[in-house]
Amino acid sequence: MDELFKKENIGSEKVLPPLAERMRPNRIEEVLGQDHLLGENGPLKKFFENKKFPSMIFWGPPGVGKTTIAYLIAKYGDYNFVRISAVEAGVKEVKEIINRASIRLSHGQQTLLFIDEIHRFNKAQQDYLLHSVEKGIITLVGATTENPSFEVIPALLSRCQVYKLNPLGRENIVRLINAALERDIELSKYNIRINDYDTFFILSGGDARVALNLLEIAFNLSDKSKDEIIIDKETVYKASQQKTLKFDKKGDYHYDTISAFIKSLRGSDPDAALIWLAKMIDSGEDPLFIARRMIIFASEDVGNSDPLALPIAVSVYQAVQFVGMPEAQINLAQGATYLASCPKSNASYMGLINALEIVRNSPEIEVPLHLRNAPTRLMEQFGYGINYKYPHDYPEHFVDENYFPIGIDESLLYNPADIGYEKRIKERLEKLWNKRYKKTK
Repeated sequence: MDELFKKENIGSEKVLPPLAERMRPNRIEEVLGQDHLLGENGPLKKFFENKKFPSMIFWGPPGVGKTTIAYLIAKYGDYNFVRISAVEAGVKEVKEIINRASIRLSHGQQTLLFIDEIHRFNKAQQDYLLHSVEKGIITLVGATTENPSFEVIPALLSRCQVYKLNPLGRENIVRLINAALERDIELSKYNIRINDYDTFFILSGGDARVALNLLEIAFNLSDKSKDEIIIDKETVYKASQQKTLKFDKKGDYHYDTISAFIKSLRGSDPDAALIWLAKMIDSGEDPLFIARRMIIFASEDVGNSDPLALPIAVSVYQAVQFVGMPEAQINLAQGATYLASCPKSNASYMGLINALEIVRNSPEIEVPLHLRNAPTRLMEQFGYGINYKYPHDYPEHFVDENYFPIGIDESLLYNPADIGYEKRIKERLEKLWNKRYKKTK
């Protein structure tokens, strides 16, 4: 089996890999937080017992064991382990891997292909994988932080078992840290006491890798000359400050950066939006994640002030799927600058919020008889559809009618902004529902 992690040599000294790699489990019993999969009745437990594995996709947040379980599958099943990242590999690399796997198979050696961030593969790349999975040339294990039903093509998805991994709970983070203190080749040399496990759990967010990175940096910041090294809340927070520079180059400010990007779009600043977009692209952010957020933004913050915003955002998402990186960044830039530059209105979104409040406070909402369909004679006898006025039979295809539920007063929920196309919408609605708009003035 190919070595997954190798120690680097600098001169004659061996450099230890990071703590998170030194603590990677070598047995399934050491994997924490995934008892629903690896516990006594877990579906993966049976595979490990039989040492026969189907193709699988692991879905879950970072640092919960997706790569580790893939590595253990290769170990237990005696597969040749090949790992690639969908961010960096293309069809050419996949083709070479499959060709080598086919040769190995002819000599009785099976290959496990582990694809990290498989959701980054476009349709063409996934289509190419399909044949080798169907023929059993490779056993595929994919890892994704995104819902695979959105990102993996149905044909490939149907040939894989999909398992969702959970973030580690506080108890598991505590067990992980204590195991590192007891077993790690470096930390076990010292008498280390943890004064605040909660801070590790909060700052790690259930990510084992982050928790171990914090522990390692906190240890490095501590005074080793003392008989007992105490790692308290303050030390862990100091470690978290250094962590952003030393580890996780691609994701430390994931949520902060997307927030800054969205706020720049909302603030109609295309130049600032491009800065944040460039930062995300350069950090290796999933381009489809960015495109999805732009689709949400188009309805939430632009709405009907520019009805083209939503179809443009959807087109950007589709373009990113079709084209793939790095060229797809051009599509993202077009979408971002358009959304930032167009007029803004959250009126439709606020209208929904207002309507939801009414519905949730009125559990017995009932449809008036005149708004009900009457497909049968019996329903007509009960008054369904009675006195309904068909708008197209009236001038300007409009009739002043009450469409609200029984017992709910007519009120203004959607209040268009005086900007962009929504200004025209507001003028028309004020004319049609004059009384309703007068109440708000």
